[in-house]
Amino acid sequence: MRIEPFTIAVPDEDIVDLRARLRATRWPQTWADPSWAYGVDTQFLRDLCSYWADDYEWRHHEQVLNTFAQFRAEIDGTNVHFLHIQSPEPDAVPLVMTHGWPGSVVEFTKVIGPLTDPRAHDGDPRDAFHLVCPSIPGFGFSGPTTEPGWDTRRVAAALAELMTQLGYDRYGAQGGDWGASIAIWLGHVDPEHVVGVHLNTVATEPNAHETFPDITPDEESALARLGRYMAEGAGYRAIQATRPNTVGVALDDSPAGLCAWIVDKFFDWSDHDGDVFDSFTRDEILTDVSVYWFTRTATSAARLYYEAAHSGTIAYKIPRLEVPTGCAIYPAEIATPSRRWAERRYNVVHYERLDHGGHFAAYEVPELFVDNVRSFYRELR
Repeated sequence: MRIEPFTIAVPDEDIVDLRARLRATRWPQTWADPSWAYGVDTQFLRDLCSYWADDYEWRHHEQVLNTFAQFRAEIDGTNVHFLHIQSPEPDAVPLVMTHGWPGSVVEFTKVIGPLTDPRAHDGDPRDAFHLVCPSIPGFGFSGPTTEPGWDTRRVAAALAELMTQLGYDRYGAQGGDWGASIAIWLGHVDPEHVVGVHLNTVATEPNAHETFPDITPDEESALARLGRYMAEGAGYRAIQATRPNTVGVALDDSPAGLCAWIVDKFFDWSDHDGDVFDSFTRDEILTDVSVYWFTRTATSAARLYYEAAHSGTIAYKIPRLEVPTGCAIYPAEIATPSRRWAERRYNVVHYERLDHGGHFAAYEVPELFVDNVRSFYRELR
């Protein structure tokens, strides 16, 4: 395996091209839709894209990302970009922390400091981690995948190899969305080295009403939430799992289209009362979108849905995980299963329902996220 230092350096012409494309967007004819009932409100998106074209400064955010040590490794024939931030604490626990879709390593920028150096962030130094934050192959600065077969199990095997090459014999895995599936698979493909798996997306069989004769109000609510997601919010999933290259043409060609595709999920999966800017700033959203745009990975990221669906490696089809598992349940997450529901698929040793936050927990509620990760691994150190 070849591991080399990596620095983000988007060419100037790519930034010029982005701004020109945004200013030339052909907007659909529609009406005001402040509740986003039909999808992204067009006026909201026009305002956001105008800011992206005229005021957003990618170079600033590029510089912030480059303050974290970054590397690229070639594993199993593909590139894997990753942040590797080592703690100053000698007894820190290595932790591989993986994002999902439509996220990126940008999600973790608020939690890296507190997790790696708790002493400097009013925390207990005994809670320190060495962090490895990969860009999933096909996502972000890992670049597009160039062959079929990169499902979540194969990604997990690549990350297990990466952790070995970095010299970590004993490590934890953490993830949400696809990162959760990858963390679970890590517990299966490398159980002798994975000490625990922490999930902030807890996938279970969608049939609690058939499993428990005494279903609780909380479980009824979780089922209703899943039902709404399947009926109104899972269209992106069906398209990306069946025709990723088709939708990818639009996503890789139109920055406004890509922004709409991603911002729809930031709105739908975060914890707010109708204004996504209650959860994220414009720059936070646009930095994530910009990573997909500048790396041209919207299509290859979409293909992970196809690969996982056709290989049966999606989270709720993975065999039961026996590695100690921590479950953080955020109220605006897609799946909010009860503990007994989660215990059917995981060896749950830590379970907590948080009072705020959603799908992008590390980005939206970093303090709650950090506290929960620390609490889980504190029991395993």
